[in-house]
Amino acid sequence: MTATDRTRVRRHPERGAYERVPIDAILDEALICHVGFVVDRQPFVIPTIHARVGDVLYLHGSPASRMLRTLRDGVDVCVTATLLDGIVLARSVYNHSMNYRSAVVLGRAREVTDAEEKLRALEAVVEHMVPGRWSDARQPTQGELDGTTVLALALDEASAKVRSGPSNDFDRDGELPVWAGVIPLRLEAGVPEADSDGVPLPPYLRG
Repeated sequence: MTATDRTRVRRHPERGAYERVPIDAILDEALICHVGFVVDRQPFVIPTIHARVGDVLYLHGSPASRMLRTLRDGVDVCVTATLLDGIVLARSVYNHSMNYRSAVVLGRAREVTDAEEKLRALEAVVEHMVPGRWSDARQPTQGELDGTTVLALALDEASAKVRSGPSNDFDRDGELPVWAGVIPLRLEAGVPEADSDGVPLPPYLRG
């Protein structure tokens, strides 16, 4: 994938990446994305669940969703996903920063109407949250499928931006007696909390 005028990273271009490998990795690891679109000249940015299958990013939700109703009409959309890896403390407040990995996908979504693709997309969403869950939980009924809208966004125009490493202190601040470094951050699952008695914890949740 090559950069376009819309996806080219301009601020710190050395942090930009346009290959599918880093873009896919960010989309696959992030459990939530944000969807930006405009309705009647009013911008909206909505958090939602997503899943990638090959060259397509899937979004889903209620047919009553303003976001999905707007996107299926073919308006321009911007989907972003961000992973926060650390807080960067510099010797000056000016140079404090964060280590992160982010992806931006631009395009126009289409509504998924093929029954087989729709089911595969919903499976991907569930498996994205908890691998192994789809085959364990009850499958959706036809009524539930009819009550769910699924949109597909091709990964034709996308970019990633990554910051890593220590602070970028000015040379003049290098000798200041101020601690500088990185506080690593990570998202970690806690101990599962049972909602029902007598049902054993499935293997895929036992860590």
